[in-house]
Amino acid sequence: MERVSSFGYAYSADGFNIDKRLEHPVFEKSDDPVESRGVEDPRAVIMDGTVYMNYTGYDGHKAHVCMASLDLEELKNGRFNWNRRGCILPVLPVPGKDDKNAALFPEKINGSYILIHRIPPDIWFSYSDDLKTWHGHKIIARPRQGMWDNAKIGAGGPPIRTEAGWLFIYHGVESDPAGGFKAYRLGFMLLDLKNPEKILFRSREPVLEPAREYEEQGAVQNVVFTCASVLIKDKIFTYYGGADTVICLATCKLDDLLSLAR
Repeated sequence: MERVSSFGYAYSADGFNIDKRLEHPVFEKSDDPVESRGVEDPRAVIMDGTVYMNYTGYDGHKAHVCMASLDLEELKNGRFNWNRRGCILPVLPVPGKDDKNAALFPEKINGSYILIHRIPPDIWFSYSDDLKTWHGHKIIARPRQGMWDNAKIGAGGPPIRTEAGWLFIYHGVESDPAGGFKAYRLGFMLLDLKNPEKILFRSREPVLEPAREYEEQGAVQNVVFTCASVLIKDKIFTYYGGADTVICLATCKLDDLLSLAR
């Protein structure tokens, strides 16, 4: 049986408890061939009253960075009339590779939109004036040999503005000496507020790793994988998948997390 991914919708008033969960998908694959096997890993930001959602379109062979947008007021009223933009990076600086793990910064910086994405094994930035055409593609972070993120790295959710810099939670994949998959873990970077290409700090140790049974055993073993973190008052709420099977939540005081970079 062919598996095809789609997106659901759940609502929580306090960030912990689910108050409402729709029984039907709110975003499914389109007729676009790049989405023929489904849509995955949504990452959303709100800018000027519009929800911009980056996601992965999968065609059964390759992953593609796609985008859709939705009026915030329509979302609040339970209407999901998406404006689909399809694949936004049809021509890659490294031809023939997957492109996924895409997230937008939640505001323009120096007059440009910045898209974070991964062409394996590195994290890239691309820039746009209009969210339609992209340029200035460059690698901003690579895996680190001998560390927890030695195989490949990719964005978690969109970065969060803090006084210390952009808080950017990312996932790192560790491989064993034979090249096999070992684990997905989460770490973070602090990026300069005015020039996010400048990495002020990058965690030497993961801040979240598989430790519970539901993170170690499931569809894919030893995985914690996030597409969204939000700041609620003084706490970071990180929503993540455990072993590609269950949806989980981890919280941390923002100051406790930033203290690791001091």
